[in-house]
Amino acid sequence: MIQLAVILPTLNERANIVPVVARLDAALAGLAWEAIFVDDNSQDGTADEIRRVSQDDPRIRVIQRIGRRGLASAAIEGMLATAAPLVAVMDADLQHDPALIPEMYAAVAGGEFDIAVASRFAEGASMVDWNQPQREKASGFANALARKVTGVELTDPMSGFFLLRTETLRADAPRLSGVGFKILLDIMATVDAPLRVKEFPLAFAARTEGESKLDQTIAFEFLVGLYDKWLGRIIPTRFALFGTIGAIGVVVHMIVLATVLHILGADFAFNRYSKEVAFVIGQTSAAMVAMTFNFVLNNELTYSDKRLRGTLPLLKGWARFALTCSVGLLANVGAAAALVRMGMHEYPAAIVGIVIGSVWNYALSSRFVWGRY
Repeated sequence: MIQLAVILPTLNERANIVPVVARLDAALAGLAWEAIFVDDNSQDGTADEIRRVSQDDPRIRVIQRIGRRGLASAAIEGMLATAAPLVAVMDADLQHDPALIPEMYAAVAGGEFDIAVASRFAEGASMVDWNQPQREKASGFANALARKVTGVELTDPMSGFFLLRTETLRADAPRLSGVGFKILLDIMATVDAPLRVKEFPLAFAARTEGESKLDQTIAFEFLVGLYDKWLGRIIPTRFALFGTIGAIGVVVHMIVLATVLHILGADFAFNRYSKEVAFVIGQTSAAMVAMTFNFVLNNELTYSDKRLRGTLPLLKGWARFALTCSVGLLANVGAAAALVRMGMHEYPAAIVGIVIGSVWNYALSSRFVWGRY
């Protein structure tokens, strides 16, 4: 009977598969275990490499995700895919030492603890091989903030290496946000009953191969995760992000509009008709600039788990974004222009147009730009 499942999210880590399986095999001798790799459709053939390995070792499985991306959501899917009573989550990049797993397993399987965490900051831990002092400082700050906000008393609540009972995860899986990359923080902040935690010092190694799941949006995603725990069930997180970027886009829009109106003011006498023409030109120009601005930020932040990469995908994405927003743009400009004709001031009319257009923009761009046709 299977005793333990190890979940390993992967992204372009083909070269790490054989070494990490060998390490698991050596570390987990005496346990009935399986390893479930959750691959976010890596372009280097990671999923195919895992399948090749599984031909000789039936303990190895792969879930290849198409159109979905994100460390936290990958870990959740993997944990829900096993029948093992205990489940561990760790990276496949060889930075996490599976030799810790037997001790972590014993602590939880024995009933004394509910969750075991490999900590980078516990007494006896080391990050010398990692050699990234700036990331260490950032992690320490994030940990302090996480403890203060969530009440999670851990030296390393941002750890990506932990072990718990599968039933604990399943009981609260529908309430997990799956946002960002720190699934442990998500679990600890979601489970209502206090969890008994045992920490184990981790010697955090340097990355050898593969692509880091953490990028320049690390701080942003951390804050997104905290927001989702506070308000995500009142205002959906992605919609809130889209709206926040849209609000910034309003500032960009108004700056461009004011600039165009100022420039055209030198050439128009601003009688009734020339004023209307100038406004339509300004509103259209401002809407196009703001739309491009919103596309770039939404691609990097709101849809970071589905981010478009490379010049051609970005150009295609922008074209799709412009196409899906075209009706919203027409509604924006048309409604605003009609309000100006009715005597409303240009700037309040512009805001009304923006609100009307934004509803359409969010609905269709979520599906046709960063979703699937």
